Amino acid sequence: MRGQPAKILTDGDLRQILKVVRHRRYPERNRVMILLSVKAGLRACEIAHLTWPMITDAHGKVGTMLELPARAAKKGSGRRVPIHPDLRTALTTLKRTSVNGRTSETATVIRSERNGPMTAKAVVDWFRSVFREVGLEGCSSHSGRRTFVTKAARLIHQAGGSLRDVQELVGHRSIKTTQGYIERDHDAQRRLIGLL
Repeated sequence: MRGQPAKILTDGDLRQILKVVRHRRYPERNRVMILLSVKAGLRACEIAHLTWPMITDAHGKVGTMLELPARAAKKGSGRRVPIHPDLRTALTTLKRTSVNGRTSETATVIRSERNGPMTAKAVVDWFRSVFREVGLEGCSSHSGRRTFVTKAARLIHQAGGSLRDVQELVGHRSIKTTQGYIERDHDAQRRLIGLL
């Protein structure tokens, strides 16, 4: 992340974004793109390279784990990410409505309007246009990923984990990188001081 970090999304922002993309062309694909970013923490290049075998089980059904191999991830940071229930539902719907059942081993999950794979740049541009339509300034394709990291870092103690687990989920080589993604919460800081 260079320069100003992408803004994180509030729950209200996410609801508004999902409402807007539902009324665009390819609503099933659009919902999956948003949820891959916010609920799985994927980068634009990873969204573009995701293929159906990375999310389906041996029976061809959407599984419970996203298996991102090194070849599909930035700097070879392949990883396994549990699939959030909302994302799983959206992926199942997209798989069922895919044009000509294009869910073969080589078919990417996110397809362009011409039914070819979307490039990472096209994914970045798509997010930019959505945020502009919603009126969210300072947001980019990285906003969903920053939102994922921030929420995961704040909730990880409830799951019995640590920041190291969040680092693994997002494929960072350094915990410092993960820490840089986490949005500060001044209200939480005040509450913490009150507990001391």
